[in-house]
Amino acid sequence: MNKSVLRSTFNLLNIDHVELNKNWNYKNVTSTFYRLYYIDGGEGVLYNADSSIKLEPGFIYLVPSFTTCNYYCDNYLSQYYICFAEESVDGASLFSSNRKIFKLKAADNALACFKRILQLNPNRSLYISYNPKVYEKRPVQKNFEELNQLMHASAYMETYGLLLQLVSMFLKPDVFLMEDKSIIHSKISDAINYIQTNLQQNITVAQLAKRANHNADYFSRLFFENTGERPLTYIQSKRIERAQLLLTTTNLPFYEIAAETGFESLAYFSRVFRNITGQTPGSYKKNSLVM
Repeated sequence: MNKSVLRSTFNLLNIDHVELNKNWNYKNVTSTFYRLYYIDGGEGVLYNADSSIKLEPGFIYLVPSFTTCNYYCDNYLSQYYICFAEESVDGASLFSSNRKIFKLKAADNALACFKRILQLNPNRSLYISYNPKVYEKRPVQKNFEELNQLMHASAYMETYGLLLQLVSMFLKPDVFLMEDKSIIHSKISDAINYIQTNLQQNITVAQLAKRANHNADYFSRLFFENTGERPLTYIQSKRIERAQLLLTTTNLPFYEIAAETGFESLAYFSRVFRNITGQTPGSYKKNSLVM
């Protein structure tokens, strides 16, 4: 379990304290980065197809990357917010099995963590707009990422440590469903790691079953029992997740992104992308470009 946790690092993008009104009303936001909120006044709502979470003072909230979410305030909301990116050697995400909106009663040190990160990073506000269609554009994100390179080593390390403290609050056993090697069958864990690190290859159920020394039917049942998804469904979802990241962070043509994420044709890639995200790759890319 500890190795799975430690393979992820987190880099600050934005932080500020803001007071919002009814204009904070955005739908179907699916970010490539994480969001943390501490509410200190008013109220609002975070919701999606799976849940509706009330934003209220004294609580902290986490929205993992690639978690579709709607944001709503009908009058007044005062909050600290943090946006941060996740990096790992194999491209896997710590919250890959926890794509949901988290809400916790704030620990005693939570507000202090937010305030200290803001003190260390006073120039990370979303000055231009609170609209995701504006601030999630890749050039805007890149500008904030580059600020990490300009930080003094001590400030960077302290910021990273404080981010870890805040994320750790959501890793408690009663909150976080951990992909624990003692819970997930070792051969399924191996298959998941293989999928994450070989998305550009032609991955078949027969191939995964052979690696696990099982027949394809038994392996598929075992995979479903441990993950709740069939192998091909899992593979496609991870490919599209990687494609979303490439669409927002690179200028690769669509056919190269299709090849990089393991699709044998651009047409098939486009069809699967639309089935999973509800958008074409072109529409998704257009929303990430600077107008």
